[in-house]
Amino acid sequence: MPGTRKLGRTTDHRKAMLRAMVTFLLENGQIETTVTRAKEVRAVAEKMITIAKTNDLHAKRQVLAYVTKESVAKKLFDEIAPSYAERNGGYTKLIKTGPRRGDAAEMAIIQLVK
Repeated sequence: MPGTRKLGRTTDHRKAMLRAMVTFLLENGQIETTVTRAKEVRAVAEKMITIAKTNDLHAKRQVLAYVTKESVAKKLFDEIAPSYAERNGGYTKLIKTGPRRGDAAEMAIIQLVK
């Protein structure tokens, strides 16, 4: 995908980190991270929700190939995706919370829109 950020990590590390963060976001509804990471997580999380909205076998296999917990994938199909049935995108929101103490990295909370 052109335009993705490398986040100072190797490809494998970056993919694993994004999978874990997307899974955690879908599980808990919100996470706090740096703004740059949050923007990457947002892109992938919204794709997962869009895929889950079709709710067929192919979609389930695509989601299970990415999300690291089966329980989260089930929650995505049973609760999260149906709640966004009439919404076309924009399933997450980003709230900037200011600089992190220590390295002054810009922090943000990314959460699923209610």
